[in-house]
Amino acid sequence: MESSFLPPKWLRWATFLLLALFGLLFRLPQLGARPMHTDEAVNAYIVGQLLSGKAFIYDPLDRHGPLLAAVALPLARLQGAKAFSDLTESELRMTTVLAGSLTILLFGAAVEMFGFLPCLIAALLFAVAPLPVYYDRYFIHESLFVAATFGLILTGWRASKKPSAGQAALTAACAALMLANKETALLHFLALAVAAIVFWRWNLGGTSLSSLWRPKLILTAAAAFLLLSVMLFTWFGSNSKALAALLQAIPNFLVRAGGEGHQKPSWYYVQLLAGGWLGGVILTLACIGFFQIMRRRDRSAYGLLALYAVFLGALYSLIPYKTPWLALNLWLPITLFAGLAIESLWRILAAYPVPPIVLRTWCILVGALVAMLIAHDTRQLVFLHPADETNPYAYAHTSENLLGLPAEIERLARQNAVTVPRIAVIASDPWPLPWYLRHFPEVGFWQPGQQPGDVDFYITSTEAADQYGDQLRSFHPEFFGVRPNVLIVLWSHSPN
Repeated sequence: MESSFLPPKWLRWATFLLLALFGLLFRLPQLGARPMHTDEAVNAYIVGQLLSGKAFIYDPLDRHGPLLAAVALPLARLQGAKAFSDLTESELRMTTVLAGSLTILLFGAAVEMFGFLPCLIAALLFAVAPLPVYYDRYFIHESLFVAATFGLILTGWRASKKPSAGQAALTAACAALMLANKETALLHFLALAVAAIVFWRWNLGGTSLSSLWRPKLILTAAAAFLLLSVMLFTWFGSNSKALAALLQAIPNFLVRAGGEGHQKPSWYYVQLLAGGWLGGVILTLACIGFFQIMRRRDRSAYGLLALYAVFLGALYSLIPYKTPWLALNLWLPITLFAGLAIESLWRILAAYPVPPIVLRTWCILVGALVAMLIAHDTRQLVFLHPADETNPYAYAHTSENLLGLPAEIERLARQNAVTVPRIAVIASDPWPLPWYLRHFPEVGFWQPGQQPGDVDFYITSTEAADQYGDQLRSFHPEFFGVRPNVLIVLWSHSPN
C-alpha cells in the first residue's frame, strides 16, 4: 500500500526524533513515585550484583535473559550508582524509558514499509497511550523486547528485498537481542516464520526463493546470531555454564506456559486492550485496517505484519499463562493497523467535495477530542493510580503501604537507641523486600523453619509467624501490605 504523503527524509527524521523526545519527556515525571513491583525488584537486585563486580548468572528457572541488565548497568554507573544500595527507582526505570523512546524513533525507519501517516499515528499512540507509557516506566524486559522485535521486522523485510551481508547480520543481531532479552522470543520467531511461509504461499507462490537462498548470507546471519547470543548469555565469556542453562529454558518455558497461577481466559488481551475511554476505538480501527489488508491480500509489509499479528495473537491467547505487559507486543501491529485505517478514512473524506477549511477544522476537532480521551486514560492509569488494585496494568503490584516499612524501622531503631539495626526476614517469598531494605547493612533472609538467631527486628510472612511464637513473644507486631491479599509482619521490641 502506497502512502498518500511521503515527506523528505530530513523532515521525516526530524518529525520522529521530536516525537521520540516528546515520548521521553512524557515518561519522566514522577518516575520513581510508583512502588517497585516484585519483578522490578528482582531485576534491580541483579543490577546491584553486577555493580559489585559479580558476573551475570543466567537462571532459566525464574529469570530472563541478560539484555536488560546489560543496558541498565552502564546507565546506572553513568548516574553515579556504585552499589545496590545506591540505586533508585528513577535510575533503573530510565532504561525502559529510553527503550520506549527508541521504539517511537524506529517508526521513522518504517515509513518506506508502512507509509508516513500510519507510522506517525502509531508513533503518537506509542508516545502517549497508557499501555506503552505505563510499561516503559516499568523496569522489566518488555519495552526492550518490543524495540528489538520491531528492529527484527524492519531489518528482516529489508533483507528480503535487498539481500546483503550487512542486512543479514543486522537482522540476526535483532533476533539475538530478542532471545537475550526473553525466552518468549521463540514464540515470536515461530509466529514470524509461519507468517513468512503463508505470506509467500499466498501472495508470492509463483516467485522463486533462489534469490534468498544465499549460503554466504545465511552463514553470516547465523554467525552474527550465535556470536551476540553467546557473548551476552555468557556475560562476555565469564560464565560458560549459561549455554547449558539456556537449553533448560525450553522445558521450563513449557511448564510455565501452563499457567503457574497466572491463568487467564483466551479473551484476556482483547479485554485489556479495549479498556479505558479510547481503547475500544483504537482496537476497532485496528480491526478495520487488518481486514482491509486481508481483503486485498496485500503484498506489502502490511501483509506479513497482519499474518504475524494473527499467529502471535493466537499463541498468546491459547497459552494459559498471561500477564498484562505481554499486551505491549500486540500493541505494535495494532497501532500500525489503526494508522492505516485512519489514512484510508482520510482518503475517503478527501474525495468528497468538501471545502478544505471544513475538512481541516473537522480533523482538528476530532484530533483534539481523541487527545483529551487518551490524556484522561494515561493520567488515571499511569500518574494518578499506578499501583491501585483497580488498575488493569498494576498486576499483583506492590502496595504503597509497604513504602512506610523502612521509615518505620528507622523510627523504632532511634527509639531503642539501635545504631545499626539487625533485621531478619523470614518468608518463603521475600520479594520485593530486598529492594526496600537495601539501605540497611545487616539484613538476612531465611526460609520458614530456619533459625535466624537474635536480631533487633524480625519481618515475617503471616504464615511463618506462627512457627516462631516463643521467639517473638516479647516483640510487638505491625502489619504492612505487600501485594493485594498479602501481608507481612514487622516485629520490634517495645520502646525503652
